[in-house]
Amino acid sequence: MTAEPLTLLFLLFAGIGAGLTGSIAGLASLVSYPALLAVGLAPVTANVTNTVALLGTTFGAAAGSRPELAGQRARLRSLCAITATGGAVGAALLLLTPSGAFTAIVPFLIAGASVLLFLGPRLRRLSTRTEAHGIGPAAGLAAFAVAVYGGYFGAAAGVLMLALLSTVWAQSLARSNAAKNIATGAANFIAAVVFAFTGKVDWGAAAVLCLGSVAGSWIGPAIVRRLPATPLRVAIGLAGLGLAATLAWRAFHS
Repeated sequence: MTAEPLTLLFLLFAGIGAGLTGSIAGLASLVSYPALLAVGLAPVTANVTNTVALLGTTFGAAAGSRPELAGQRARLRSLCAITATGGAVGAALLLLTPSGAFTAIVPFLIAGASVLLFLGPRLRRLSTRTEAHGIGPAAGLAAFAVAVYGGYFGAAAGVLMLALLSTVWAQSLARSNAAKNIATGAANFIAAVVFAFTGKVDWGAAAVLCLGSVAGSWIGPAIVRRLPATPLRVAIGLAGLGLAATLAWRAFHS
């Protein structure tokens, strides 16, 4: 990547946009990954650089979500242990395996998560028990799978995690969203550590994108706090379906 001022400014604003969309909707890579491709990075380099850069989203969202994170430390500790392990597995898969088959199923995962967001409150009412203080075996396995995907590619991993947490935990969307940011951040952190030793990260692009994402993600939780939950859930679900359709088109017409 060239270090021209306009390129750096473009990545800074892309980082702000990624931080906002990531902390609000779990769709940071919808902004940041195409931005890295646009400045000339190869797909694999863009993917690993994006993972490292979006660590800023986790730190910014954590700082901006302190009211929503209050009282969630115990269950987030166990959830983050699961997602950190999954993130490491996903990063290893990216480095060691071809991506064709996985790319083909990603749109269906995102579309399914978007539908779950629409149905989340109803599924909670129909459920016989809700994990009020932790995460059960089935939900833990699902969280691990989401984290593997997050470490592997990451686009809309936040939507997948938000759909899961909105289904298994009876709490406000804002609190589930805050927990989602920390859980996916744990997976992202471990994957970023793995990628840091591959030699494929563009550190200049990562630094600028990260700086912007800290600012954007710090603002995001304040927006979630003030918006009505149902319209926000619908908007995130629709955005997820749009991303699923876009990725499906690319996967099957490339």
